[in-house]
This record gives sequence, structure tokens and C-alpha cells, in this order.
Amino acid sequence: MQEVGLRNPAASLESVGLKGYKTAHWNFGPEELVEHTIAKGMGHLADSGALVINTGEFTGRSPEDRFIVMDSITKNKVHWGKVNKPFDAKKFDQLWRKACSYMRKKDLYVRDVMANASADPLYHLKIRVITEYPWSNQFAYNMFRRPGKEDLLTFDPNWTVLCAPGFKADPAVDGTRQHNFAIINVKKKRLLIGGTGYTGEIKKGIFSVINFVLPTKTNALPMHCSANVGENGDIALFFGLSGTGKTTLSADPHRPLIGDDEHAWSDTEVFNFEGGCYAKTIDLTEEKEPDIFRAIRHGAILENIAFLEGTREVNYADRSITENTRVSYPIHFIKNAVPTSNAQGNPKNIFFLTCDAFGVLPPISKLTPEQAMYHFVSGYTAKVAGTEVGVKDPKTTFSACFGAPFLPLHPTKYADLLGKKLRKSKANVWLINTGWSGGSYGVGSRIKLGYTRAMITAALRGDLDHVEYATHDVFGLSMPKSCPNVPAEILSPRNTWADKAAYDAKANQLAKEFISNFEKFADEAKPEILAAAPKAK
Repeated sequence: MQEVGLRNPAASLESVGLKGYKTAHWNFGPEELVEHTIAKGMGHLADSGALVINTGEFTGRSPEDRFIVMDSITKNKVHWGKVNKPFDAKKFDQLWRKACSYMRKKDLYVRDVMANASADPLYHLKIRVITEYPWSNQFAYNMFRRPGKEDLLTFDPNWTVLCAPGFKADPAVDGTRQHNFAIINVKKKRLLIGGTGYTGEIKKGIFSVINFVLPTKTNALPMHCSANVGENGDIALFFGLSGTGKTTLSADPHRPLIGDDEHAWSDTEVFNFEGGCYAKTIDLTEEKEPDIFRAIRHGAILENIAFLEGTREVNYADRSITENTRVSYPIHFIKNAVPTSNAQGNPKNIFFLTCDAFGVLPPISKLTPEQAMYHFVSGYTAKVAGTEVGVKDPKTTFSACFGAPFLPLHPTKYADLLGKKLRKSKANVWLINTGWSGGSYGVGSRIKLGYTRAMITAALRGDLDHVEYATHDVFGLSMPKSCPNVPAEILSPRNTWADKAAYDAKANQLAKEFISNFEKFADEAKPEILAAAPKAK
């Protein structure tokens, strides 16, 4: 066994069961990892200099194959069910040994990284990522915090990730659902990934770990959101499911980006979990997403894309492999990013983004702490007709806390922590509808992006602090009657519908779907959250 690269001299892979491997490449830089990837026939360079790879059979996460080991720590804390499926501890140990045996006589790629960019070491998570493929290791370099050379010489990890895409489980013997798997073991502080090359399993696996660790060991709230900060230090958070405009609206040339996707809110700061971005690239253009487009250069990794015929120019419109084409890159590739990936203080404004294709919700409304907790747990948006096979009409989608697949605890645990922080910080919470006005999809029209930006700017500047508000009859939301640079007539959604009776019917229908969705959380929800539900008539 040979060890190459910069590492803690006391570090040993044998301590986690890895023996008989060929060479362990420790903490290689992107240049070396790109060279290894190309030499192994696993990738190509685009004309931008970015590495292009194919993740193989899986081009997205496999939620049905994500497990958490049930043990004395997790048994009574994890919210077991469809999202958090239990895995037997002995089966995990067996599978880990088999994965280690699979790695014999192979080159390994080892990376020591950090999660949680807090100024307080209490929140730091040290992770050793051991991968079969060099490009998987480069992904870890891009996506997590990168310790300095001196820190690497003394690095002692809290968690170990073992990622072996070529290793396939035997479901009948190993206890998995099929040959691919991602399994979290909290007691042993290990994440085991096999049978899939999709790099997002590494990112979201650690996100799930942090979503368990922070609320159970600290008072920091983990959040699936973007964050930016103004010149006066005012922090803004942007929550939203896919298609709601989270990335677009949080990218502001006048407000440096703290991070794109995963953050925590402690008593003293907001900090990013990561050291990079993992963005969708389907139909990407420089005009639509200039920051992402310009970040695709040497050091970035493009996943599952195609080239224009006869060239190395990326065809971002190509869907031949997947709709879920992606790019990963270090956050410093974004020009307007906060170098430390954190900001001191509490958020001043929080935005819940939803694309309401039914045209019911106001384009902007202000929430009470109780309403914020209710809508946080609900995590609502709508899928537009034509975006999925079989979807002919707008379809409601609810994802608890805007990140249900990554929440090991009951959603109300995160909502209760949010409520405490809102009451203490007095942060403003806004519900922003980036969807339809004047009717449902097919009848009304989508709210102009310029208007949405104007409303968010007004909220950030405090222009809505002293205007008059009206109350929504069904959802009880406070709607401003005026907003700079926005036509007053669109601020109340009912006014934009020609058929008021049709609006009332649609509003009540959506309210009933909210209420029905929330029933599964009612047993754990506090009375004040339940009281913030819409009132269907």
C-alpha cells in the first residue's frame, strides 16, 4: 500500500477497515484529479476548461435507497418513515467490510474537508472523504470547505465518507432495496455510498448528517436555503423548491452571496455548510444565469451533459442523458461571494418562495411567526402542467421545511426552532409568489420577474414597514396595499381575476390541500402552528 500526497502522518485508512489497496492519493488538487480522471478514460475537457463526466446509471439521487442505521442514538430521535428508512446496524457493518474488500488493489482518493463555515469551532464538522473515482474526490474538493496545508497535517476527522460507485450490494444478503445505496451511521459517524456515481449523494448525505447533528447537539437551525448579505450587514434568507426562483432571486450584484443551498442560523451568525455550489445547467445561458455560466471553467465539473456535434462546446439544451444536468464549482468562482461564507448577526428578512400556478397566493405577503412556522412545515409550491409526464393541470407539491428528503428529525422540531429564533430576532418573514396572477396556469399570466425583484428590494430596504396592509380572506396573509415600482392592482390576487367566484373556489380548494397535507404533522405541531392554517370555507 502506498500513500501519496499531503496528509496527517498519523492518519491511517486501516483504522476504518481499508487494507490492501494499491495507492491512496491524499488531498490532490483539481489539476491532478482532472489528469487522473482523463487518464482513466472517465472524462473529457470542455472548451471552457471544465471537466465533463458521466455519472452512469444514476443521474440523480435515489431517495428510496437512502437509509439511516437504527441504534441507541437514532431510535427515538429520527422521524422514521418514507423519508428515513431504518437500516440494521449489523448489516451496515457487513456492508462496510464488503465495500472495503472491494477497494483492495485499487487506487483510492482521499480528501480531508470541512463542513460548516462558522466562526465558532463548535459547529465545525471535519470529514474524510474516501472515493473510488478521482472525479468524485474533486467534487468533494469543490463542495466542501478546504482546509489549509498546515491544517491538513494535523487533520483528525469527525466523520468518514466511503464512496464506491462500482461496488454493488446484494439486496437479499445486505438488506438494501437494490444494488445502490446511501447509508448514514450516526453512532459510528460514517456515510457509505455504493452502486451509484451520482455525486449529489455525497453532498446530500452530509447535509442529512448536519440536519441531525445541529438541532440535537446545538441550538443552530439547519436550513435548505440561499443567503446573501447587504452592505450594512443585513442578512437575507431565500427558501424555495425547484422552479421557484431561489438561485435567481438570491443572486444580487449589490448583495454578496453567503451561499447557494445549505446554511445554519446560530445565535450569532448565519453560515454556509459548504464551500461550493451544485447548480442545474439545463438550458443554461449567460444571459439567464451569468454567475453560474461564468463559473464553468477549469476546476468545475459538468455532469451528464453533451457537446455540440464535432466540438467541445457544451450543448446546455441537450436532454439526451437527463434533465438533471449539473455543475459543481468552488464558491470563490462566484465573483460576488462572501469569502468566509458566513455573516455575523441574525437574518433581517426571510423569503419563502413559491410558484403558485393556481394564481391564489399574493405576490408578496408578510407572515406572523406562527404563519411562518406553518408555511415552513408546509413547504408549498406547484408543478406546472407539461413539466412532468401525466401532469395536465397544475399540481400541488409540499416538501416539509423546503427540504423533506434531508430531514432526519420530525419537521416540527425544525419549525419550533425557527419560531424561537424569529421571536428573538424579530426578523421579517415574507411569502413570495413567483407563479401566476389573474387566473390559474393557462388562464392568467406569470408574475413578471421585474415585479418580484422590486417587491424583494422594497422588503429589504424597509419600504414595506409602514404601508397599509389588507388581510387575505382564506389564508389570513397580510398583503401590502402598495409597493414601489409594482402596480397596486396586482398586490391582491382576487382583484386580478375577472371571475371573483372562480377565484374564491380555487382559493378554498388550495386551502383544503394545505390542511390535508398538514394532517400528518398535526400530532407533533403546537397549537399556535395549527391555528395559523388557512380557513377553508
